[in-house]
Amino acid sequence: MSGATGAGPATPGANGARGPAADSQGGTVTDTRGPQPQPQPYHPPQAYAGPGAQRGEQAQGQAGQRKPRTGGRTTPRTRKARLRVAKADPWSVMKVSFLLSIALGICTIVASVVLWMVMDAMGVFSTVGGTISEATGSNESNGFDLQSFLSLPRVLIFTSVIAVIDVVLMTALATLGAFIYNLSAGFVGGVELTLAEDE
Repeated sequence: MSGATGAGPATPGANGARGPAADSQGGTVTDTRGPQPQPQPYHPPQAYAGPGAQRGEQAQGQAGQRKPRTGGRTTPRTRKARLRVAKADPWSVMKVSFLLSIALGICTIVASVVLWMVMDAMGVFSTVGGTISEATGSNESNGFDLQSFLSLPRVLIFTSVIAVIDVVLMTALATLGAFIYNLSAGFVGGVELTLAEDE
């Protein structure tokens, strides 16, 4: 054919790529597609990674972490927290102080009864009462009888009255102290406490 111009044979390039081809007029035609990517082998997905892969992932994870020094002895650090008591609830203070004062009153009554029984068993009342009766006695009367005055019912009544007064006073004073603490904490900020974690 007279008018057809065809490309000449292409010369192979590096890595099997097609090199520049020569046309019939003496010019060259370059391949602009560039190097072609090599096909990668197909790896089917695995449901569970093998022990080798797990060890490789662990090694990669540990590589990014800083290893602790094994030569020196590491002492545990005690964590501390600094807190401030900003307000005390008067109602809760009153309830707690009321229960504590009742417990203290019961302990006072029990302690007084035990002390009276021990002193009576030792004969303290009879000895001291006899001495007082001889000192205050006269011809008409035998004097002051300490043992009848300090009998167990009278001691229980007297101790119970003291315990009731103690309950009322402790509850009132603790509640008043909570109000005073709240007022003072508004000016100075309250009591600061440093709490440390137990080792």
